[in-house]
Amino acid sequence: MRPLIRTACLRARVRAMATLPTPAAAAAFSSTRTPSSPCASQSARRLLLAARFLHSGPPPAGARALRTSAAAAAAAPVQVGGVKIAREDVVKDDDPTNNVPDTIFSKIGLQLHRRDNHPLGILKNSIYDYFDKSFPGQFVKFDDLCPLVSVKQNFDDVLVPADHVSRSYNDTYYVDAETVLRCHTSAHQAELLREGHTHFLVIGDVYRRDSIDSTHYPVFHQMEGFRVFSPADWSDSGMDGTAYAATDLKKTLEGLARHLFGAVEMRWVDTYFPFTNPSFELEIYFQGDWLEVLGCGVTEQEILKSNGRTDHVAWAFGLGLERLAMVLFEIPDIRLFWSDDQRFTSQFSKGKLGIKFKPFSKFPPCYKDVSFWINDEFTENNLCEVVRGIAGDLVEEVKLIDNFTNKKGMTSHCYRIAYRSMERSLTDEEINDMQWNVREEVKNKLKVELR
Repeated sequence: MRPLIRTACLRARVRAMATLPTPAAAAAFSSTRTPSSPCASQSARRLLLAARFLHSGPPPAGARALRTSAAAAAAAPVQVGGVKIAREDVVKDDDPTNNVPDTIFSKIGLQLHRRDNHPLGILKNSIYDYFDKSFPGQFVKFDDLCPLVSVKQNFDDVLVPADHVSRSYNDTYYVDAETVLRCHTSAHQAELLREGHTHFLVIGDVYRRDSIDSTHYPVFHQMEGFRVFSPADWSDSGMDGTAYAATDLKKTLEGLARHLFGAVEMRWVDTYFPFTNPSFELEIYFQGDWLEVLGCGVTEQEILKSNGRTDHVAWAFGLGLERLAMVLFEIPDIRLFWSDDQRFTSQFSKGKLGIKFKPFSKFPPCYKDVSFWINDEFTENNLCEVVRGIAGDLVEEVKLIDNFTNKKGMTSHCYRIAYRSMERSLTDEEINDMQWNVREEVKNKLKVELR
């Protein structure tokens, strides 16, 4: 998976800008608050910011209605971080600013990272061990924070620009105009700083609308590390605060990489993130190739000053657990992390990092194509939400295989959908039913013309 502080910028560089919903009057905003939402009354600035994501009239194609009702009626509330979350707190059928489907609500509260015998829990605990041994008693750990956060926490507090692609409905799950499912664990950074924490690790499930393939999933897990330094820490070092923090950061993370991967060759790559300066990516040479491990940097002064840490410096890093676990355990498909199949779960044990996954019978895929004329509001993420809503984890990949524009200026896309269960062979009837439903939903919800 993508490291926490890399993704917001990476998407802006490698993906086309999503079409944002047209603004509506601020009065149209829902005043509903989830129990966990920290939002106070709207200021004029917040109204203007949120208005960018409201659509006057019906919601944009795919922005709200991409959800299934399979388990909606029977969905039980879940407890996360002491907060009780019911389906109606997250999936709001009557709120035009909501785009969270039932398939996403069903993942809240599962907390794979808190299972000691799960690959993600094993990796998390190994990282904890490194920090406990390297910095005894210094880092406070948070792994049960509620994933419902405000737009301010998720974006503004970490300096994500107001016009950044990551704020769009195409990339983020909005509960309402002011509340989202966190896109990264950095959403808790400002709150923890204000509470007085100077050394902390935050781990949790994060949510992003994304493509469908073996390495991407709309729910995954991240860890953020954060350390604050006071002037007394660097005054005798002969370095300024920024250089001191950057040196300590690199030393700390090189040690973490050796702890996880052994004696590997490493290199640092300069990069850009909106909330750190300077910013870096750490890569290791592993199994014959360079692997990006994490993103990191020296925290922007604006973040520290806004949260009561004037004249201090800090570093932050972020990593995706699935990305590293797929390498360390040789797990080929990200969907496997969510499997309850004993042939998967029984292979892993508490404290045993790097046990190599032994594939069980791999059932054959079935490929089906769907072609249609796209409209101006079409995005691939919306298509993937439709397919996930129908097929769930039975869809392995959605891939664009052909596109062209005719003399009338109409553009056609052809997508190949790969259906495959990790646990059994799918019948022709099942696959045909899913494909028929996908075609109907694509036509009705994305408002495209099938070919």
